[in-house]
Amino acid sequence: MALSSQSPRRSGVHYFFEGWKLIRLPGIRRFVLLPLLINILLMGGAFIWLYYRLGDWIPAMMSHIPAWLQWLSYILWPITVISIVLVFSYFFSTLANFVAAPFCGLLAEQLEGKLTGKPLPDAGWAAMVKDIPRIMKREWQKFAWYLPRALLLLVLYFVPGFGQTVAPVLWFLFSAWMLAIQYCDFPFDNHKVSFATMRSALRQHKVTNMQFGSLVSLFTLIPILNLAIMPVAVCGATAMWVDKYRAQLGRVQ
Repeated sequence: MALSSQSPRRSGVHYFFEGWKLIRLPGIRRFVLLPLLINILLMGGAFIWLYYRLGDWIPAMMSHIPAWLQWLSYILWPITVISIVLVFSYFFSTLANFVAAPFCGLLAEQLEGKLTGKPLPDAGWAAMVKDIPRIMKREWQKFAWYLPRALLLLVLYFVPGFGQTVAPVLWFLFSAWMLAIQYCDFPFDNHKVSFATMRSALRQHKVTNMQFGSLVSLFTLIPILNLAIMPVAVCGATAMWVDKYRAQLGRVQ
């Protein structure tokens, strides 16, 4: 499958910040509300709980550092904190996306109609309710694909020295790619593009998608802003779909 080289040469940074503008479009804001509320409840509650647990977890993780590396503790301590927050943010954003998947798909579909002037033939709330079983099956498919990869990276954290220094970098790159897949999947799935075909398409614009996913991952770590990141990322990913993929893969030409 070869995607057209005539798509706009815009970076993932552009699409991420475009998402912040698109959530404010008239006619779109009401579809932003439910994903936003779900994200606030899950991510907000999760980070409050994490704040009170870090005091126990950090000493436990630092105890795995061998004595000959104790002189690096002042460097490894902040890396350990960042690692925990990264892993925590990724898993809870995955949970939030799973719960909000039908509403994120509806947001992507409504925004695409707004951007192109060509709504999908089965758009709307009734079609979304009818499609929930298929949407949930797709979410499980994504989860089954990246869970073993996530667990493998988590194991690295328990390798003394190496785990505390290299694993956070690998985890950030992994989460950037997976968040790009997660959010780009909503407009792809609205057009019934298979999960395998979507991954193949995203790899053809891998730098753009890694830029986009990296910013989503970074903003997921920022208090307050992270509460709005779900609808922002859906809107940014939908704009990317319209520009780069829709002409070749969309049901509506």
